[in-house]
Amino acid sequence: MRTPGVGCRTFLKILESHTPEQLFAESMQALTSLGLKNEIAQAIKNPDWTYIDYDLSWLEHPNNKVITLNNVEYPALLKEIADPPPLLFIRGNAELLSWPQIAIVGSRNPSSLGKQTAFEFAKTLSHCGFVITSGLALGIDTASHQGALKAQGYTIAVAGTGLDRIYPAQNKYLATEIVTTGAIISEFPPGTTAKANHFPRRNRIISGLCQGLLVVEAARQSGSLITARMALEQNREVFAIPGSIHNPLARGCNALIREGAKLVENTQDILEELNQYIQQDEKTPEPTLQSMLDLEQQTLLNLVMFSPTSIDNLVENTGLSVEVISSMLLILELQGYLEATAGGCYTRVK
Repeated sequence: MRTPGVGCRTFLKILESHTPEQLFAESMQALTSLGLKNEIAQAIKNPDWTYIDYDLSWLEHPNNKVITLNNVEYPALLKEIADPPPLLFIRGNAELLSWPQIAIVGSRNPSSLGKQTAFEFAKTLSHCGFVITSGLALGIDTASHQGALKAQGYTIAVAGTGLDRIYPAQNKYLATEIVTTGAIISEFPPGTTAKANHFPRRNRIISGLCQGLLVVEAARQSGSLITARMALEQNREVFAIPGSIHNPLARGCNALIREGAKLVENTQDILEELNQYIQQDEKTPEPTLQSMLDLEQQTLLNLVMFSPTSIDNLVENTGLSVEVISSMLLILELQGYLEATAGGCYTRVK
């Protein structure tokens, strides 16, 4: 991974005929006969030992390790994807990589309800025996990791940088918490900085590790939709939380549902699809939409009349944004408290 010009696919192709030890023993002529460019062959014969020494120094730290594609610890599900990373750098508990996992992803700028939903689903799925996998990003990813930790469960963060740095920096403390019981992993060697093209590559690992992927909130152009489509290509189950047609953060999830993702209202919807019937901790209530109504949502319900009430009227009376109002109205509608009517209005039914 330290050789310029050698990406994941080239690495995997070389591994079909050579072990790394055999490759480094080959002559320049033999290397170019494999289809490698002259500058790549030169880099293999004359590696930059500064980087290699840095990697070896990183591996000397407790809790740090690297596993190869042929290592017995390499997760079987990830190995099945079209382009599995040849190396995985790990901080924390490597055994978790082979445990049953649910990935939870979504917007970096979610609504408060979206963060609460991700947190509660992660917490309950942890109690059901799943490792919660996400990408350490702000927003839904952060809430998902925190939900698993709150349940004293396990969580895996897949990074888009080298593991000697945390991105975003705001999640440095969270990363420390995750490593204590879970793991942070990356295909990028130590010292690798955050770059835009790293995150789609990271996303294929998130989806590749899991049995199913849950999208909580996502706009139309969200990177979470890329992850969801990668999951579909990898034959993983894809789940999505529905949202109001008025909420831009729900449009990605609604689109996924139209394309065949399973609409999810509670964790049982996920467990049934995965044929998982794990005994749930009796002290942990199922995070149905009803159980997540808060004081603001109850107050909003009292403002919806038994005649059509407009969103503009609710915004004026509450001072909340259209986005927040729309999310709460969806909860109330799904629970049967109100109905959507013509003109973007809502009518209370009980």
